[in-house]
Amino acid sequence: MTFGMIATIIIFILLLLIGIPISLVLIITSISYILLSGDTTLLSSVSQKMFSGIDNFGLLAIPLFMLAGELMNFGGITSRLISFAKVLIGHFRGGLAYVAIIANMFLASILGSANAQAAMMSKVMVPEMEKEGYSRDFSSALTLASSIVAPIIPPSMLFIIYGTLTGASIGDLFMAGIIPGILIGVSFIIVIGFLNRKENFPKSERGTMKEVINNFLSVIPALLIPFIIIYGILSGMFTPTESAAVACIIAIIIGFSYRQLKVSDLPEIFKNTVVNTATITFLIVMANVFGFILAYEQIPQTLANSMLNLSDSPIVFLLLVNILLLLLGAVLDGIAALIILVPVLIPLLATYQIDPVHFGVIITINLTIGLLTPPVGTGLFIVSSVAEISIERLVRALLPFLIVSVLMLFIITYWEDAVLWIPSLIKN
Repeated sequence: MTFGMIATIIIFILLLLIGIPISLVLIITSISYILLSGDTTLLSSVSQKMFSGIDNFGLLAIPLFMLAGELMNFGGITSRLISFAKVLIGHFRGGLAYVAIIANMFLASILGSANAQAAMMSKVMVPEMEKEGYSRDFSSALTLASSIVAPIIPPSMLFIIYGTLTGASIGDLFMAGIIPGILIGVSFIIVIGFLNRKENFPKSERGTMKEVINNFLSVIPALLIPFIIIYGILSGMFTPTESAAVACIIAIIIGFSYRQLKVSDLPEIFKNTVVNTATITFLIVMANVFGFILAYEQIPQTLANSMLNLSDSPIVFLLLVNILLLLLGAVLDGIAALIILVPVLIPLLATYQIDPVHFGVIITINLTIGLLTPPVGTGLFIVSSVAEISIERLVRALLPFLIVSVLMLFIITYWEDAVLWIPSLIKN
């Protein structure tokens, strides 16, 4: 490794430690490397790499799914999903905790963004659970933990980015995330069952059959959205990118039919979509430049040779990758880590005979867990701010869910059929 690269790594770490936004850290370290190495001819490639980082049709799905999520939120879909889940199972002891998980799984099939889901559900579920007698610590931790299914159950922003980086089928990635997302949701339900014995959680009144039917009828349009998206992709009616546009159209129709989406809401909806899209796009652009520097220094090849020297077993390789990703996920934003690491790790998959779709699910779950872990877990800061709870209290309450999340990660890592079963059914 050259002096320029060593100095660049030191600059990278220092900038992270002082709290510079990760997108700026990436471009500053990239330019620093070029200047320190003395090879200023690389500067002429920076603009090309910035453009090529977003010159991909698949990335168009990101702003469209973000717009769909905003439309659904303003259109009252979120509150209806929660009401339906509550009237179904809220009367069980700890029922509202189960409602939080099930509602998050419903929303995951619509939003695809853990941060957006964590922010939205914190505003709704934490006050509601506190009113029912749950502690703020537990309510906040449960809401944050449940939000990690959003990038796993389709549609998923991370799957879209991974697919555009690797060429893996985004449709296959969407299908591959269904079972892992359900497994993680079920594992959280089991955690609540154990905690329920100790804490003796409260329960709500049983809803009448009329309330169940009315809530079900009101939520049917919202529940149709993920099925239309998945069916359209599987049948070949539209691509994942086109499915995002279809989701926007359906969300507008449903929002106006519920009489909660107003024309006056559209400017704020578009503004939120533009800001969030610009943030992610800027990060993708900067990470692509940083990836170019890593490739120029032959870091991927060096890492590949080191891995092969350690072991030629795919079991050991996946174990090392999981450890690496869990550590990096704690200090790097998920999208940035994905863009930086995927070009480094993908060349090794053929050597170890690992399916790219299976690996995409592994890396997505891994980096999503990073949303829950300090020091830079963005989910922690979002829920801490919205629910008005300290990071320390939130982390303590999160520990059972974190432990189970890591356990499920390793189960999914080594149980390939759980990930690839649905995509294989479709191909057959």
